[in-house]
Amino acid sequence: MNRFDRQLWNRFWAIAKPYWFSEEKWGARGLLLLLVLFSLSVNGLNVIISFVGRDFMTALASKEVSRFFHAFFIYIGVFVVGTPIVVLYSYVGSKLSLYWRRWLTNYFLKQYFSNRAFYEINSNPRIDNPDERIAQDIAAFTDANNGAIAYFTNILDSITSLISFIGILWSISTNLVIVTVVYSFVGTVITVLFGRRLIGLNFNQLRREADFRYKLVHIRNHAEMIAFFGGEEQESRQAWQRFMRAFDNFNFLIGWQRNLGFFTTGYSYFNNIIPPLVIAPLYFAGKVQFGVITQASMAFSSVIGALSLIVSQFQGLSAFIAEINRLSTFAEELKAPVQAYLPPEATFIDTTVNSQANSHLALEHVTLLTPDYRRVLIRDASVTIQPGSSLLILGPSGSGKSSLLRAMAGLWNAGTGLIIRPELEQMLFLPQRPYMILGSLRSQLLYPNTEVEISESQLYRVLQLVNLVDLPERVGGLDIDLDWANVLSLGEQQRLAFARLLLTHPRYAILDEATSALDLENESRLYQQMQATSTVFISVGHRTSLLQYHQQILELKGDSSWRLLSTQEYTLKGQPE
Repeated sequence: MNRFDRQLWNRFWAIAKPYWFSEEKWGARGLLLLLVLFSLSVNGLNVIISFVGRDFMTALASKEVSRFFHAFFIYIGVFVVGTPIVVLYSYVGSKLSLYWRRWLTNYFLKQYFSNRAFYEINSNPRIDNPDERIAQDIAAFTDANNGAIAYFTNILDSITSLISFIGILWSISTNLVIVTVVYSFVGTVITVLFGRRLIGLNFNQLRREADFRYKLVHIRNHAEMIAFFGGEEQESRQAWQRFMRAFDNFNFLIGWQRNLGFFTTGYSYFNNIIPPLVIAPLYFAGKVQFGVITQASMAFSSVIGALSLIVSQFQGLSAFIAEINRLSTFAEELKAPVQAYLPPEATFIDTTVNSQANSHLALEHVTLLTPDYRRVLIRDASVTIQPGSSLLILGPSGSGKSSLLRAMAGLWNAGTGLIIRPELEQMLFLPQRPYMILGSLRSQLLYPNTEVEISESQLYRVLQLVNLVDLPERVGGLDIDLDWANVLSLGEQQRLAFARLLLTHPRYAILDEATSALDLENESRLYQQMQATSTVFISVGHRTSLLQYHQQILELKGDSSWRLLSTQEYTLKGQPE
């Protein structure tokens, strides 16, 4: 149990600590101090109310009119003073929660996009739905009502209530204090032992709900392809299966919550009986006034609430612990090197293709493996692409053409050898299906350098070069926001990607079947425009029409062997050896 608590605390603190020592630390600590002051004020008011309530009920029982109204007006005064304090207490907690969420989201996003972790983590089997962890788990972790702020204020209120009311209880009856401590201790132990199963169930529920949502988003993003294939029945079945996994786990979860509820509900109901039961003999003996019973009940409720915090909050606490575990494992994997989750068979060999920055692009004895390290795609390849030259990579499907491009981009390092390349900022990659960002047509053209200012006349000139000059007029201008992946055909998207290339002027361009959806005339037009620039380009393709635009041919055989030829040599030799 101690090990579990220590591990949980370490995970919680690893997530929480950065914010409280960040550039926003003084503002955060100021709000936290204000929260503490409001908590003390609220509990001070509760103590006052307990004494006023005692006098109020005693005056009522003894029919003392003047004393009754005196206590009544004090009650009104406490309410007038207390109302803004209680409201501001909640407001400050919500403010602190909001700022913490903003900072923590930015903190995770920076790590997520640092060193291409967002790409690498997709191959990590230990992390599911990273988008949900950033969007929802962080919100839940910092939530003012059910997250870290809520549990901090609950603990703070419990401590101040315990300190404030334990003395009142002791002054009324030492027996009541002893009963309170024993009762709360037994309840806490039973709740923890009985309810720990809820932590795992809540963790699974978060994951399965995220899997279900991800499937629905996947269907929305690929609606046209699903419709083309008539895959509605299969997609519906898969979505339903994911929902049922969430449903079954939740059904099991609410069963455990029910069982725990039998105890916690009975436990809370019995709280109302204990104070009168213990104080009644004193009242019957005339040792205390009637109002003391009311005061004892209030003090008992405050103390038992403080000592039984786990009992009353365990169901919500189990969900919070699940969120801590999801966020902590996510944070650990974002910081961990890729080798941390390599397959076991990869741990006994040199598994990394290294890279080195230079002005040219070259492969030195590169052996490329599949991600599971079970198959060699390319063995001991050495190729140099000098400035002013161009290279076409050919080969059968599955021979490693696209994998080699990923290795050049630093996205794939399963294997051995060295890749020399310019800084990635000097390279532009054009995949077969271009990436269409969420934004305007202007942003599409300038991506990834969307902050660069380029005149509209220059943008129109480039659109004319790629045979898309009529596109702005057709869609409503350069600043119109549309779902470009659905508005434009694949051929138009590929031409738009070439427009990006012409505007960016990278030192190297890597094209992975970037003209596969174009007719030969448009393909020729784009390559001729690229040849007129100083950009060195490496292409992957199957069309023989691409030969005329490249000086060298790297042919991958499909059996991990390869050969490097000039275009003229390849044309003369013709078929692969």
